[in-house]
Amino acid sequence: MMNNMMAMMAVLAIPALIIGLLMLISEWIILSKAGKPGWALLIPIYNAIVLLQVIGRPWWHIFLFIIPIYGWIILPIICLNQLSKSFGKDTGFTIGLLLLPVVFYPMMAFSKNIKYVGPGGVPAQA
Repeated sequence: MMNNMMAMMAVLAIPALIIGLLMLISEWIILSKAGKPGWALLIPIYNAIVLLQVIGRPWWHIFLFIIPIYGWIILPIICLNQLSKSFGKDTGFTIGLLLLPVVFYPMMAFSKNIKYVGPGGVPAQA
């Protein structure tokens, strides 16, 4: 009985680890495409600050994430939309990032056609 449970846990854990690793690599590449250090995603709180820089929001917006409802549901959707725009994509891509992140994050990371435009989709001034 115990061996069956261990085997079932392994069957569930291995795909979860593979998906987690794929998402980690994808987010690393996305930050690198935006000119930020990829390792920043490994550090709690700092990764959110770096993401806010990528999408063109001030660092202090990190405090807005602690507001119930707005910071937990609405603000993450807004940030995903601005991330899409920062890479030249539209609202449809945002919906993809929300509903199928396992497909759309790697698509954003590994596609040669998707490039960082600038914070919030506004081209960076040289």
